[in-house]
Amino acid sequence: MHAGLRAGKADGFRADRDAATVPGMAKVHSGALAGRGKRIGIAVARFNEVVTERLLDGALAALASAGVAADDVIVCWVPGAFELPAACRWLAETGRFDALVMLGAVVRGGTDHFEYVCRGTTDGAMRTSLDFGIPLGFGVLTCADLEQALARAGGDGGNKGQDAAMAALAMADLRSQIAALRTG
Repeated sequence: MHAGLRAGKADGFRADRDAATVPGMAKVHSGALAGRGKRIGIAVARFNEVVTERLLDGALAALASAGVAADDVIVCWVPGAFELPAACRWLAETGRFDALVMLGAVVRGGTDHFEYVCRGTTDGAMRTSLDFGIPLGFGVLTCADLEQALARAGGDGGNKGQDAAMAALAMADLRSQIAALRTG
């Protein structure tokens, strides 16, 4: 588990504090990294596969560590980052998943293509999450060069695939806590 999450450092969210009461304050809800019984859909881009395979490894390790059963994880490979939102939308349409994870790597080149792919992928991710009310961990790297991408896919910069999977789990748990407020 990411040290920032476990210790509640400023660089991570407080996954260690679920529905707790803070003295002198209202009841606080924060998603826990509880994966048991959760079904997770992952869309991964093949473009820059040397990076995205490492992101996927990090995501799968994080999910397993949180108790998500291997049979409850579906991985879909798409050609590139621009196709990720469509795959996530199709996964969301099934109604089978508690959360989604989107993994890709867009490396800046010499043209404006980078900007268009990044914008389309980001907008599509947000739209899918909001349209379907499903948590979506965004693990799409937008880097200046391959070295920077590799550093964020298990190198010195950590593994953003792991971070995206943990964010998806935390949001799925928070969603459940908020849904319970309707009946409680």
